[in-house]
Amino acid sequence: MSPSTRPATIHDVARESGFAASTVSRALSNPGRVNAQTREKIVAIARALNYTPNTQARALTSGQTGSIAVLVSDITNPFYFGLIRGTQQQLKAANYLQMLVDTAESSDSEAATIDSLRRSADGAILTASRLSDQQLLSLAERMPLVAINRHVPGIPAVIIDTPFGIDQALDHLASLGHRRITYVSGPDMSWSNERRWQRLEKTAQKLGVHPVRTREYAPSMASGAAAAEAMINSESTACVVFNDLIAIGMLERFRERGVRVPEDISVVGCDDIFGADFCNPPLTTLTAPIERAGRMAVSMLLSRLEAGADAPPPPPMLLPTHLTVRKSTGPAREH
Repeated sequence: MSPSTRPATIHDVARESGFAASTVSRALSNPGRVNAQTREKIVAIARALNYTPNTQARALTSGQTGSIAVLVSDITNPFYFGLIRGTQQQLKAANYLQMLVDTAESSDSEAATIDSLRRSADGAILTASRLSDQQLLSLAERMPLVAINRHVPGIPAVIIDTPFGIDQALDHLASLGHRRITYVSGPDMSWSNERRWQRLEKTAQKLGVHPVRTREYAPSMASGAAAAEAMINSESTACVVFNDLIAIGMLERFRERGVRVPEDISVVGCDDIFGADFCNPPLTTLTAPIERAGRMAVSMLLSRLEAGADAPPPPPMLLPTHLTVRKSTGPAREH
């Protein structure tokens, strides 16, 4: 392979910059150990040469791989599209590689994946983890972690404040005359699911609304049919649904059964995923800064890596949500 076509090496960067290969390695893999001016020069030359660090070599010389694992529970769920985009953008800006893993809603798969990635990734971002608190704490002792939508004291976390959005949803439905409201529950292992129900129950009592909870449903459109049947057989005039996927599946079954939304039943989703605004009818839902959550989780993890394992974890970062009102909610039907 000729010099003009072979990939650039760390020695090419060293030769062009005038620094030793060891200095180049530190500048690219552990920037805190070189001064800013030196690092800027080395980074500029590395980019000009299209130099890509060898992650195995980096791991041997610095103990770092330059890779971060991002674990999602269901890669087909549009909720994760924004999170993945946010983590990808932030990691790319920091010259890290993103390793994306779908754990398929399995706590066993999640635990095994984190354990197997300890040598190939510098840290992991867990989204909507299904692991127990003790499992997470145990894994955090072996690998730097940041959780999204999961709070365990001792583990850095970014929390999307959907309970605040639940308050807005209940206020909205109560103002429309709804007095019996069902919460369509998500997976029983979901931390967010329990928080949403607890907030709905508490807020409903303040508003003089009777709250009802369904059995747990998988967070997918396919679950919407059974959830819709449960609503049809209830006395509730409105429902707040664990996520938009279930809610959109419910809208489809309601149409099949001749149930009018919102004239017969009002529906509120959660997440404001892609497609929530052009389903039939457009879905009233809780809108969250999903992409921002991904970016913040990466920043938190990289800061953790720079500070070292002995540094105290930062407090959880709380991101607000708000209710976006569309056509799936309306006045309560008269009995």
